[in-house]
Amino acid sequence: MSSAPVDQLLIAFAQLNPIVGDVAGNLEKARAARALAAEQGADLILFTELFISGYPPEDLVLKPAFQAACRKAVETLAADTIDGGPAVLVGSPWVEGGKLYNAVALLEEGRIATLRYKVDLPNYGTFDEKRIFAAGPMPGPIPFRGVRLGVPVCEDIWTPDVVECLSETGAEILLVPNGSPYRRSVYDERTNIAVARVVESGLPLAYVNQLGGQDELVFDGGSFVLNADRSLAIQFPNFQERVRITRWERWADGWRCEEGARAPLVTGDEADYAACVMGLRDYVEKNRFPGVVLGLSGGVDSALVAAMAVDALGADRVHCVMLPYRFTSNESLSDASAVAEALGCRYDIVPIAEAVEGLEACLKPLFAGTERGITEENLQSRARGTILMSVSNKFGSMVVTTGNKSEMSAGYATLYGDMNGGYNPLKDLYKTQVFRLCHLRNVWKPAGALGPDGRVMPDNVIIKPPTAELRENQKDQDSLPPYEVLDAILEGLVEKELPVAEIAAQGFDAALVARVERMLNLAEYKRRQAAPGVKITPRNFGRDRRYPITNRFRETA
Repeated sequence: MSSAPVDQLLIAFAQLNPIVGDVAGNLEKARAARALAAEQGADLILFTELFISGYPPEDLVLKPAFQAACRKAVETLAADTIDGGPAVLVGSPWVEGGKLYNAVALLEEGRIATLRYKVDLPNYGTFDEKRIFAAGPMPGPIPFRGVRLGVPVCEDIWTPDVVECLSETGAEILLVPNGSPYRRSVYDERTNIAVARVVESGLPLAYVNQLGGQDELVFDGGSFVLNADRSLAIQFPNFQERVRITRWERWADGWRCEEGARAPLVTGDEADYAACVMGLRDYVEKNRFPGVVLGLSGGVDSALVAAMAVDALGADRVHCVMLPYRFTSNESLSDASAVAEALGCRYDIVPIAEAVEGLEACLKPLFAGTERGITEENLQSRARGTILMSVSNKFGSMVVTTGNKSEMSAGYATLYGDMNGGYNPLKDLYKTQVFRLCHLRNVWKPAGALGPDGRVMPDNVIIKPPTAELRENQKDQDSLPPYEVLDAILEGLVEKELPVAEIAAQGFDAALVARVERMLNLAEYKRRQAAPGVKITPRNFGRDRRYPITNRFRETA
Protein backbone atom coordinates (compact mmCIF):
# COMPACT_ATOMS: atom_id res chain seq x y z
CA MET A 1 0.00 0.00 0.00
CA SER A 2 1.56 3.29 -1.12
CA SER A 3 1.93 6.05 1.48
CA ALA A 4 2.72 8.74 -1.11
CA PRO A 5 0.13 11.51 -1.36
CA VAL A 6 -2.29 11.31 -4.27
CA ASP A 7 -3.92 14.17 -6.11
CA GLN A 8 -7.23 12.51 -6.85
CA LEU A 9 -9.59 10.21 -4.97
CA LEU A 10 -12.85 8.61 -6.10
CA ILE A 11 -15.16 7.96 -3.15
CA ALA A 12 -18.51 6.19 -3.50
CA PHE A 13 -21.26 6.94 -1.01
CA ALA A 14 -23.92 4.29 -0.37
CA GLN A 15 -27.31 5.66 0.69
CA LEU A 16 -29.05 2.31 1.16
CA ASN A 17 -31.84 0.59 3.08
CA PRO A 18 -30.49 -2.12 5.42
CA ILE A 19 -32.72 -4.36 7.54
CA VAL A 20 -32.09 -4.66 11.27
CA GLY A 21 -30.98 -8.20 12.08
CA ASP A 22 -30.56 -9.31 8.46
CA VAL A 23 -26.78 -9.56 8.69
CA ALA A 24 -26.46 -11.84 5.65
CA GLY A 25 -28.78 -9.64 3.57
CA ASN A 26 -26.98 -6.46 4.57
CA LEU A 27 -23.65 -8.06 3.69
CA GLU A 28 -24.94 -8.96 0.21
CA LYS A 29 -26.30 -5.42 -0.22
CA ALA A 30 -22.86 -4.07 0.67
CA ARG A 31 -21.18 -6.43 -1.78
CA ALA A 32 -23.53 -5.38 -4.58
CA ALA A 33 -22.89 -1.68 -3.87
CA ARG A 34 -19.14 -2.26 -3.80
CA ALA A 35 -19.32 -4.06 -7.16
CA LEU A 36 -21.22 -1.11 -8.62
CA ALA A 37 -18.65 1.31 -7.22
CA ALA A 38 -15.83 -0.84 -8.63
CA GLU A 39 -17.31 -0.57 -12.13
CA GLN A 40 -16.99 3.20 -11.82
CA GLY A 41 -13.40 3.06 -10.61
CA ALA A 42 -13.96 3.99 -6.96
CA ASP A 43 -11.03 3.91 -4.56
CA LEU A 44 -13.28 3.74 -1.48
CA ILE A 45 -16.94 3.21 -0.63
CA LEU A 46 -18.56 4.54 2.54
CA PHE A 47 -21.63 2.89 4.10
CA THR A 48 -23.82 4.29 6.84
CA GLU A 49 -23.79 3.86 10.61
CA LEU A 50 -24.08 0.23 11.82
CA PHE A 51 -24.89 -0.85 8.26
CA ILE A 52 -24.03 -4.51 8.87
CA SER A 53 -26.43 -4.87 11.80
CA GLY A 54 -29.00 -2.37 10.59
CA TYR A 55 -29.79 0.71 12.65
CA PRO A 56 -30.95 1.00 15.38
CA PRO A 57 -30.44 -2.59 16.57
CA GLU A 58 -31.62 -1.74 20.12
CA ASP A 59 -31.07 -4.58 22.62
CA LEU A 60 -30.60 -7.12 19.83
CA VAL A 61 -27.02 -5.88 19.71
CA LEU A 62 -26.43 -7.19 23.26
CA LYS A 63 -26.90 -10.78 22.06
CA PRO A 64 -23.48 -12.48 21.75
CA ALA A 65 -24.58 -14.57 18.76
CA PHE A 66 -25.62 -11.40 16.93
CA GLN A 67 -22.34 -9.68 17.74
CA ALA A 68 -20.47 -12.70 16.37
CA ALA A 69 -22.56 -12.75 13.18
CA CYS A 70 -21.81 -9.07 12.55
CA ARG A 71 -18.09 -9.60 13.13
CA LYS A 72 -18.04 -12.53 10.72
CA ALA A 73 -19.82 -10.46 8.06
CA VAL A 74 -17.24 -7.67 8.40
CA GLU A 75 -14.42 -10.21 8.10
CA THR A 76 -16.08 -11.69 5.00
CA LEU A 77 -16.42 -8.27 3.40
CA ALA A 78 -12.80 -7.51 4.29
CA ALA A 79 -11.68 -10.70 2.52
CA ASP A 80 -13.45 -9.47 -0.64
CA THR A 81 -11.13 -6.46 -0.82
CA ILE A 82 -8.18 -8.70 -1.74
CA ASP A 83 -9.43 -8.30 -5.32
CA GLY A 84 -7.89 -4.83 -5.56
CA GLY A 85 -11.25 -3.12 -5.88
CA PRO A 86 -12.55 -0.33 -3.68
CA ALA A 87 -11.65 -0.26 -0.02
CA VAL A 88 -14.62 -0.16 2.33
CA LEU A 89 -15.63 1.96 5.32
CA VAL A 90 -18.53 0.15 6.96
CA GLY A 91 -20.38 0.48 10.26
CA SER A 92 -20.91 -2.48 12.56
CA PRO A 93 -21.19 -3.39 16.23
CA TRP A 94 -17.78 -4.44 17.46
CA VAL A 95 -16.63 -6.10 20.66
CA GLU A 96 -13.09 -5.31 21.74
CA GLY A 97 -11.57 -5.76 25.18
CA GLY A 98 -14.89 -6.88 26.61
CA LYS A 99 -16.64 -3.67 25.49
CA LEU A 100 -19.27 -3.22 22.79
CA TYR A 101 -18.69 -0.31 20.41
CA ASN A 102 -20.56 1.41 17.62
CA ALA A 103 -17.72 1.04 15.15
CA VAL A 104 -16.58 1.88 11.64
CA ALA A 105 -14.07 -0.46 10.02
CA LEU A 106 -11.71 0.30 7.14
CA LEU A 107 -11.43 -2.84 5.00
CA GLU A 108 -8.56 -2.94 2.51
CA GLU A 109 -6.27 -5.48 0.85
CA GLY A 110 -8.19 -8.42 2.26
CA ARG A 111 -8.05 -7.36 5.90
CA ILE A 112 -9.54 -5.13 8.57
CA ALA A 113 -7.02 -2.31 8.34
CA THR A 114 -8.29 -0.23 11.25
CA LEU A 115 -11.31 0.56 13.41
CA ARG A 116 -12.78 3.76 14.81
CA TYR A 117 -15.41 3.94 17.54
CA LYS A 118 -18.26 6.39 18.04
CA VAL A 119 -17.46 8.78 20.87
CA ASP A 120 -20.63 10.80 21.50
CA LEU A 121 -23.44 8.36 22.24
CA PRO A 122 -26.88 10.03 22.01
CA ASN A 123 -29.29 9.35 24.82
CA TYR A 124 -32.31 11.55 24.12
CA GLY A 125 -35.54 11.34 22.15
CA THR A 126 -35.44 8.30 19.89
CA PHE A 127 -31.85 7.43 20.88
CA ASP A 128 -30.76 5.14 23.70
CA GLU A 129 -27.13 4.30 22.92
CA LYS A 130 -25.47 4.90 26.28
CA ARG A 131 -27.12 1.82 27.78
CA ILE A 132 -25.85 -0.53 25.06
CA PHE A 133 -22.56 0.86 23.70
CA ALA A 134 -19.31 1.96 25.28
CA ALA A 135 -18.03 5.37 24.21
CA GLY A 136 -14.90 5.19 22.11
CA PRO A 137 -11.74 7.20 22.70
CA MET A 138 -11.14 10.44 20.84
CA PRO A 139 -10.20 9.33 17.30
CA GLY A 140 -7.32 10.27 15.09
CA PRO A 141 -7.55 10.31 11.29
CA ILE A 142 -7.33 7.11 9.26
CA PRO A 143 -4.40 6.98 6.80
CA PHE A 144 -5.68 5.89 3.40
CA ARG A 145 -3.51 5.93 0.29
CA GLY A 146 -1.69 9.06 1.38
CA VAL A 147 -4.81 10.88 2.60
CA ARG A 148 -5.80 11.34 6.25
CA LEU A 149 -9.54 10.66 6.60
CA GLY A 150 -11.51 11.81 9.61
CA VAL A 151 -14.47 9.49 10.29
CA PRO A 152 -16.71 10.91 13.02
CA VAL A 153 -19.87 8.81 13.43
CA CYS A 154 -23.25 10.61 13.27
CA GLU A 155 -23.68 12.25 16.71
CA ASP A 156 -19.92 12.90 16.81
CA ILE A 157 -20.45 15.98 14.62
CA TRP A 158 -23.33 17.43 16.68
CA THR A 159 -20.83 18.84 19.14
CA PRO A 160 -17.43 20.35 18.22
CA ASP A 161 -15.05 18.12 20.20
CA VAL A 162 -14.55 15.09 17.94
CA VAL A 163 -14.11 17.10 14.75
CA GLU A 164 -11.77 19.47 16.57
CA CYS A 165 -9.65 16.49 17.63
CA LEU A 166 -9.59 15.12 14.09
CA SER A 167 -8.65 18.49 12.64
CA GLU A 168 -5.86 19.04 15.16
CA THR A 169 -4.42 15.57 14.44
CA GLY A 170 -4.21 16.13 10.70
CA ALA A 171 -7.49 15.01 9.09
CA GLU A 172 -7.92 16.31 5.55
CA ILE A 173 -11.47 15.12 4.68
CA LEU A 174 -14.39 14.38 7.01
CA LEU A 175 -16.46 11.33 6.04
CA VAL A 176 -19.50 11.01 8.33
CA PRO A 177 -21.62 7.80 8.37
CA ASN A 178 -25.07 8.56 9.77
CA GLY A 179 -28.25 6.95 11.06
CA SER A 180 -30.27 10.16 11.34
CA PRO A 181 -34.05 9.62 11.39
CA TYR A 182 -36.55 11.88 9.70
CA ARG A 183 -38.51 14.55 11.51
CA ARG A 184 -39.85 17.91 10.43
CA SER A 185 -37.16 20.58 9.98
CA VAL A 186 -34.40 17.99 10.17
CA TYR A 187 -32.74 19.17 6.92
CA ASP A 188 -32.04 22.64 8.26
CA GLU A 189 -30.71 21.15 11.49
CA ARG A 190 -28.34 18.77 9.70
CA THR A 191 -27.09 21.46 7.32
CA ASN A 192 -26.48 23.94 10.13
CA ILE A 193 -24.52 21.37 12.13
CA ALA A 194 -22.44 20.35 9.11
CA VAL A 195 -21.71 23.97 8.19
CA ALA A 196 -20.61 24.69 11.76
CA ARG A 197 -18.14 21.79 11.71
CA VAL A 198 -16.80 22.85 8.28
CA VAL A 199 -16.29 26.44 9.46
CA GLU A 200 -14.56 25.35 12.67
CA SER A 201 -12.28 22.78 11.03
CA GLY A 202 -11.72 24.27 7.59
CA LEU A 203 -12.30 20.77 6.14
CA PRO A 204 -14.73 19.44 3.55
CA LEU A 205 -17.44 17.17 4.95
CA ALA A 206 -19.44 14.31 3.41
CA TYR A 207 -22.65 13.46 5.27
CA VAL A 208 -23.92 10.01 4.26
CA ASN A 209 -27.27 9.00 5.75
CA GLN A 210 -29.23 5.75 5.96
CA LEU A 211 -32.49 5.20 4.10
CA GLY A 212 -35.61 3.23 4.97
CA GLY A 213 -38.21 2.49 7.62
CA GLN A 214 -37.39 0.72 10.87
CA ASP A 215 -40.45 0.29 13.09
CA GLU A 216 -41.44 3.86 14.07
CA LEU A 217 -38.39 5.53 12.54
CA VAL A 218 -37.90 6.53 8.92
CA PHE A 219 -34.42 7.29 7.63
CA ASP A 220 -34.73 9.66 4.70
CA GLY A 221 -31.25 9.66 3.18
CA GLY A 222 -30.63 13.15 1.83
CA SER A 223 -26.84 12.67 1.91
CA PHE A 224 -24.68 15.64 0.88
CA VAL A 225 -21.13 16.96 0.52
CA LEU A 226 -19.96 20.40 1.63
CA ASN A 227 -16.62 21.74 0.53
CA ALA A 228 -14.39 23.71 2.89
CA ASP A 229 -15.82 26.98 1.58
CA ARG A 230 -19.30 25.73 2.71
CA SER A 231 -20.49 25.36 -0.88
CA LEU A 232 -22.78 22.40 -1.62
CA ALA A 233 -20.96 20.07 -3.99
CA ILE A 234 -23.31 17.06 -4.00
CA GLN A 235 -26.89 16.55 -2.86
CA PHE A 236 -28.47 13.09 -2.90
CA PRO A 237 -32.27 12.86 -3.19
CA ASN A 238 -34.19 11.96 -0.06
CA PHE A 239 -36.42 8.88 0.19
CA GLN A 240 -34.50 7.13 -2.63
CA GLU A 241 -31.63 4.64 -2.61
CA ARG A 242 -28.44 5.74 -4.33
CA VAL A 243 -24.82 4.66 -4.78
CA ARG A 244 -22.90 7.60 -6.19
CA ILE A 245 -19.26 8.26 -7.07
CA THR A 246 -17.74 11.55 -5.99
CA ARG A 247 -14.48 12.91 -7.37
CA TRP A 248 -12.06 14.55 -4.96
CA GLU A 249 -8.95 16.56 -5.90
CA ARG A 250 -6.13 17.95 -3.82
CA TRP A 251 -5.60 21.67 -4.36
CA ALA A 252 -3.05 23.98 -2.81
CA ASP A 253 -5.48 24.83 -0.03
CA GLY A 254 -6.66 21.25 0.58
CA TRP A 255 -9.08 18.67 -0.75
CA ARG A 256 -12.16 19.61 -2.71
CA CYS A 257 -15.09 17.56 -4.01
CA GLU A 258 -15.93 18.21 -7.64
CA GLU A 259 -19.43 19.59 -8.04
CA GLY A 260 -21.99 17.05 -9.19
CA ALA A 261 -25.72 16.39 -9.14
CA ARG A 262 -27.66 18.37 -6.56
CA ALA A 263 -31.07 16.77 -6.33
CA PRO A 264 -33.94 18.91 -5.03
CA LEU A 265 -35.12 17.71 -1.63
CA VAL A 266 -38.71 16.79 -0.86
CA THR A 267 -39.65 19.01 2.10
CA GLY A 268 -42.60 20.15 4.22
CA ASP A 269 -45.89 18.28 3.89
CA GLU A 270 -44.53 16.40 0.88
CA ALA A 271 -41.68 15.01 2.99
CA ASP A 272 -44.11 14.05 5.76
CA TYR A 273 -46.28 12.16 3.27
CA ALA A 274 -43.25 10.45 1.71
CA ALA A 275 -42.05 9.41 5.18
CA CYS A 276 -45.44 7.89 6.02
CA VAL A 277 -45.43 5.92 2.77
CA MET A 278 -41.87 4.69 3.26
CA GLY A 279 -42.50 3.76 6.89
CA LEU A 280 -45.60 1.75 6.02
CA ARG A 281 -43.98 0.07 3.00
CA ASP A 282 -40.90 -1.06 4.90
CA TYR A 283 -42.87 -2.22 7.93
CA VAL A 284 -45.00 -4.43 5.68
CA GLU A 285 -42.15 -5.62 3.48
CA LYS A 286 -39.53 -6.19 6.17
CA ASN A 287 -42.01 -8.11 8.32
CA ARG A 288 -43.17 -10.12 5.28
CA PHE A 289 -46.87 -9.35 5.30
CA PRO A 290 -48.57 -10.11 1.97
CA GLY A 291 -50.58 -6.88 2.14
CA VAL A 292 -52.82 -4.78 4.37
CA VAL A 293 -56.49 -4.52 5.26
CA LEU A 294 -58.22 -1.45 6.70
CA GLY A 295 -61.64 -0.15 7.56
CA LEU A 296 -62.66 2.48 5.01
CA SER A 297 -65.32 4.63 6.66
CA GLY A 298 -65.81 7.39 4.13
CA GLY A 299 -63.94 9.78 6.45
CA VAL A 300 -60.77 11.70 5.85
CA ASP A 301 -58.39 9.60 8.02
CA SER A 302 -59.14 6.22 6.49
CA ALA A 303 -59.12 7.75 3.00
CA LEU A 304 -55.61 9.12 3.56
CA VAL A 305 -54.37 5.81 4.98
CA ALA A 306 -55.82 3.96 1.98
CA ALA A 307 -53.99 6.32 -0.38
CA MET A 308 -50.73 5.88 1.53
CA ALA A 309 -51.14 2.11 1.51
CA VAL A 310 -51.74 1.98 -2.24
CA ASP A 311 -48.79 4.32 -2.85
CA ALA A 312 -46.63 2.09 -0.65
CA LEU A 313 -47.68 -1.38 -1.79
CA GLY A 314 -49.79 -1.13 -4.93
CA ALA A 315 -53.56 -1.47 -5.23
CA ASP A 316 -53.49 -5.26 -5.47
CA ARG A 317 -52.09 -5.54 -1.91
CA VAL A 318 -54.63 -3.23 -0.25
CA HIS A 319 -58.04 -4.46 0.92
CA CYS A 320 -60.56 -1.85 2.08
CA VAL A 321 -63.63 -2.91 4.03
CA MET A 322 -66.65 -0.71 4.74
CA LEU A 323 -68.35 -1.84 7.97
CA PRO A 324 -71.71 -0.02 8.09
CA TYR A 325 -74.23 0.10 10.91
CA ARG A 326 -77.54 1.93 11.18
CA PHE A 327 -75.80 5.23 11.94
CA THR A 328 -73.64 5.02 8.81
CA SER A 329 -74.91 7.59 6.31
CA ASN A 330 -75.46 7.02 2.62
CA GLU A 331 -72.94 9.83 2.14
CA SER A 332 -70.28 7.80 3.93
CA LEU A 333 -71.08 4.70 1.88
CA SER A 334 -70.81 6.71 -1.33
CA ASP A 335 -67.57 8.44 -0.29
CA ALA A 336 -65.86 5.20 0.77
CA SER A 337 -66.80 3.53 -2.50
CA ALA A 338 -65.49 6.52 -4.47
CA VAL A 339 -62.13 6.44 -2.67
CA ALA A 340 -61.65 2.71 -3.27
CA GLU A 341 -62.63 3.09 -6.93
CA ALA A 342 -60.21 5.99 -7.44
CA LEU A 343 -57.38 4.01 -5.84
CA GLY A 344 -58.24 0.81 -7.69
CA CYS A 345 -58.09 -1.42 -4.62
CA ARG A 346 -60.36 -4.21 -3.45
CA TYR A 347 -63.45 -2.95 -1.62
CA ASP A 348 -65.98 -5.00 0.33
CA ILE A 349 -69.00 -4.06 2.42
CA VAL A 350 -69.57 -6.09 5.61
CA PRO A 351 -72.59 -4.91 7.63
CA ILE A 352 -72.06 -5.21 11.39
CA ALA A 353 -75.68 -5.14 12.68
CA GLU A 354 -75.77 -8.81 13.62
CA ALA A 355 -72.46 -8.58 15.48
CA VAL A 356 -73.41 -5.42 17.40
CA GLU A 357 -76.90 -6.58 18.28
CA GLY A 358 -75.60 -9.99 19.27
CA LEU A 359 -73.16 -8.39 21.70
CA GLU A 360 -75.90 -6.16 23.09
CA ALA A 361 -78.11 -9.23 23.60
CA CYS A 362 -75.30 -10.99 25.47
CA LEU A 363 -74.82 -7.99 27.73
CA LYS A 364 -78.48 -7.17 28.27
CA PRO A 365 -78.82 -9.02 31.61
CA LEU A 366 -75.70 -7.35 32.98
CA PHE A 367 -76.70 -3.88 31.75
CA ALA A 368 -80.33 -4.04 32.90
CA GLY A 369 -81.50 -0.78 34.44
CA THR A 370 -78.64 1.30 32.96
CA GLU A 371 -78.77 4.07 30.35
CA ARG A 372 -77.46 3.54 26.82
CA GLY A 373 -74.33 5.50 26.18
CA ILE A 374 -70.66 5.32 25.22
CA THR A 375 -70.42 1.63 26.15
CA GLU A 376 -73.00 0.68 23.51
CA GLU A 377 -71.41 3.06 20.99
CA ASN A 378 -68.04 1.40 21.50
CA LEU A 379 -69.53 -2.02 20.72
CA GLN A 380 -69.75 -0.84 17.12
CA SER A 381 -66.07 0.04 17.04
CA ARG A 382 -65.09 -3.23 18.72
CA ALA A 383 -67.21 -5.26 16.31
CA ARG A 384 -65.43 -3.56 13.42
CA GLY A 385 -62.05 -4.22 15.01
CA THR A 386 -62.85 -7.90 15.52
CA ILE A 387 -64.00 -8.31 11.91
CA LEU A 388 -60.87 -6.66 10.52
CA MET A 389 -58.64 -8.79 12.76
CA SER A 390 -60.50 -11.89 11.56
CA VAL A 391 -59.84 -10.94 7.93
CA SER A 392 -56.19 -10.48 8.89
CA ASN A 393 -56.04 -13.88 10.62
CA LYS A 394 -57.70 -15.64 7.70
CA PHE A 395 -55.70 -14.13 4.83
CA GLY A 396 -52.50 -12.90 6.47
CA SER A 397 -52.82 -9.22 5.62
CA MET A 398 -51.89 -6.80 8.39
CA VAL A 399 -54.59 -4.51 9.77
CA VAL A 400 -53.63 -0.87 9.33
CA THR A 401 -55.21 1.43 11.88
CA THR A 402 -56.20 4.99 11.02
CA GLY A 403 -56.30 7.20 14.14
CA ASN A 404 -54.47 10.54 14.03
CA LYS A 405 -52.37 12.25 16.71
CA SER A 406 -55.16 14.64 17.71
CA GLU A 407 -57.47 11.73 18.52
CA MET A 408 -54.76 9.73 20.25
CA SER A 409 -53.84 12.78 22.35
CA ALA A 410 -57.41 13.33 23.50
CA GLY A 411 -58.25 9.64 23.97
CA TYR A 412 -60.81 9.86 21.15
CA ALA A 413 -60.22 6.23 20.17
CA THR A 414 -61.55 2.85 21.29
CA LEU A 415 -59.22 0.20 22.67
CA TYR A 416 -59.72 -3.15 20.92
CA GLY A 417 -61.83 -1.34 18.34
CA ASP A 418 -60.60 1.31 15.93
CA MET A 419 -57.18 1.08 17.65
CA ASN A 420 -56.80 -2.54 16.46
CA GLY A 421 -54.00 -2.97 13.98
CA GLY A 422 -50.33 -3.64 13.41
CA TYR A 423 -49.24 -0.21 12.17
CA ASN A 424 -50.52 3.34 11.89
CA PRO A 425 -49.02 5.71 9.32
CA LEU A 426 -51.05 8.65 10.73
CA LYS A 427 -50.01 8.14 14.35
CA ASP A 428 -47.84 11.28 14.48
CA LEU A 429 -49.98 13.53 12.25
CA TYR A 430 -52.44 15.97 13.79
CA LYS A 431 -55.89 16.18 12.25
CA THR A 432 -55.26 19.55 10.62
CA GLN A 433 -52.30 18.06 8.76
CA VAL A 434 -54.39 15.07 7.71
CA PHE A 435 -56.63 17.51 5.86
CA ARG A 436 -53.61 19.20 4.26
CA LEU A 437 -52.12 15.90 3.12
CA CYS A 438 -55.43 14.88 1.54
CA HIS A 439 -55.42 18.05 -0.54
CA LEU A 440 -51.74 17.45 -1.33
CA ARG A 441 -52.25 13.86 -2.51
CA ASN A 442 -54.89 15.00 -5.00
CA VAL A 443 -52.25 17.04 -6.86
CA TRP A 444 -48.97 15.20 -6.08
CA LYS A 445 -47.50 11.87 -5.12
CA PRO A 446 -43.94 10.93 -4.06
CA ALA A 447 -41.36 9.44 -6.40
CA GLY A 448 -41.79 5.69 -6.61
CA ALA A 449 -45.39 5.75 -5.37
CA LEU A 450 -47.45 2.89 -6.82
CA GLY A 451 -50.83 4.61 -6.64
CA PRO A 452 -52.59 6.42 -9.48
CA ASP A 453 -51.86 9.99 -10.51
CA GLY A 454 -54.34 12.76 -9.94
CA ARG A 455 -57.32 13.02 -7.62
CA VAL A 456 -57.89 10.02 -5.38
CA MET A 457 -60.16 11.62 -2.77
CA PRO A 458 -63.50 13.24 -3.52
CA ASP A 459 -63.91 16.79 -2.23
CA ASN A 460 -66.73 15.66 0.04
CA VAL A 461 -64.41 13.36 2.00
CA ILE A 462 -62.24 16.36 2.87
CA ILE A 463 -64.85 19.07 3.47
CA LYS A 464 -67.56 17.25 5.42
CA PRO A 465 -67.52 17.58 9.24
CA PRO A 466 -65.59 14.71 10.86
CA THR A 467 -67.72 12.12 12.63
CA ALA A 468 -67.31 8.67 14.14
CA GLU A 469 -70.98 7.89 13.25
CA LEU A 470 -71.58 5.93 16.46
CA ARG A 471 -74.92 7.65 17.12
CA GLU A 472 -77.46 9.76 15.24
CA ASN A 473 -76.11 13.06 13.86
CA GLN A 474 -72.85 12.70 15.81
CA LYS A 475 -69.95 15.08 15.04
CA ASP A 476 -66.42 15.08 16.50
CA GLN A 477 -66.94 18.63 17.73
CA ASP A 478 -69.78 17.47 19.98
CA SER A 479 -67.07 16.37 22.42
CA LEU A 480 -63.90 17.97 21.09
CA PRO A 481 -63.03 21.59 20.31
CA PRO A 482 -62.54 22.51 16.63
CA TYR A 483 -59.44 20.72 15.38
CA GLU A 484 -57.59 23.92 14.52
CA VAL A 485 -57.99 24.95 18.18
CA LEU A 486 -57.33 21.48 19.60
CA ASP A 487 -54.18 20.99 17.52
CA ALA A 488 -52.75 24.37 18.49
CA ILE A 489 -53.26 23.56 22.18
CA LEU A 490 -51.81 20.07 21.74
CA GLU A 491 -48.75 21.43 19.97
CA GLY A 492 -48.07 23.56 23.03
CA LEU A 493 -48.66 20.68 25.45
CA VAL A 494 -46.98 17.85 23.55
CA GLU A 495 -44.34 19.32 21.26
CA LYS A 496 -43.24 22.24 23.44
CA GLU A 497 -44.20 21.09 26.97
CA LEU A 498 -45.57 24.57 27.69
CA PRO A 499 -47.35 25.24 30.98
CA VAL A 500 -51.14 25.38 30.77
CA ALA A 501 -51.14 29.03 31.89
CA GLU A 502 -48.69 29.99 29.13
CA ILE A 503 -50.86 28.38 26.45
CA ALA A 504 -53.94 30.11 27.85
CA ALA A 505 -52.07 33.41 27.71
CA GLN A 506 -51.77 32.96 23.94
CA GLY A 507 -55.50 33.59 23.69
CA PHE A 508 -57.04 30.19 24.37
CA ASP A 509 -59.79 29.69 26.92
CA ALA A 510 -58.07 28.69 30.16
CA ALA A 511 -60.68 26.10 31.11
CA LEU A 512 -60.44 24.53 27.65
CA VAL A 513 -56.64 24.27 27.86
CA ALA A 514 -56.92 22.62 31.27
CA ARG A 515 -59.54 20.21 29.91
CA VAL A 516 -57.34 19.24 26.96
CA GLU A 517 -54.37 18.73 29.27
CA ARG A 518 -56.51 16.44 31.43
CA MET A 519 -57.66 14.43 28.40
CA LEU A 520 -54.03 14.12 27.27
CA ASN A 521 -52.94 12.71 30.61
CA LEU A 522 -55.90 10.35 31.03
CA ALA A 523 -55.34 8.78 27.60
CA GLU A 524 -51.79 7.63 28.31
CA TYR A 525 -52.96 4.06 29.02
CA LYS A 526 -54.54 3.90 25.56
CA ARG A 527 -51.46 5.22 23.81
CA ARG A 528 -49.31 2.63 25.59
CA GLN A 529 -51.36 -0.06 23.83
CA ALA A 530 -51.48 1.63 20.43
CA ALA A 531 -49.91 0.27 17.24
CA PRO A 532 -46.50 1.66 16.24
CA GLY A 533 -46.49 4.39 13.62
CA VAL A 534 -44.21 6.72 11.68
CA LYS A 535 -42.40 9.43 13.64
CA ILE A 536 -42.97 12.82 12.00
CA THR A 537 -43.00 15.46 14.73
CA PRO A 538 -40.19 16.35 17.16
CA ARG A 539 -42.04 14.46 19.95
CA ASN A 540 -43.92 11.37 18.92
CA PHE A 541 -45.81 9.22 21.41
CA GLY A 542 -43.53 6.36 22.43
CA ARG A 543 -39.84 6.95 21.88
CA ASP A 544 -39.84 10.70 22.43
CA ARG A 545 -42.55 11.18 25.05
CA ARG A 546 -42.60 8.56 27.79
CA TYR A 547 -45.13 9.51 30.42
CA PRO A 548 -46.24 7.29 33.32
CA ILE A 549 -49.71 5.79 33.02
CA THR A 550 -50.32 6.18 36.75
CA ASN A 551 -49.91 9.93 37.14
CA ARG A 552 -51.88 12.31 39.40
CA PHE A 553 -50.03 15.50 38.51
CA ARG A 554 -52.35 18.09 36.96
CA GLU A 555 -51.72 21.70 36.07
CA THR A 556 -54.16 24.53 36.56
CA ALA A 557 -54.58 27.56 34.34
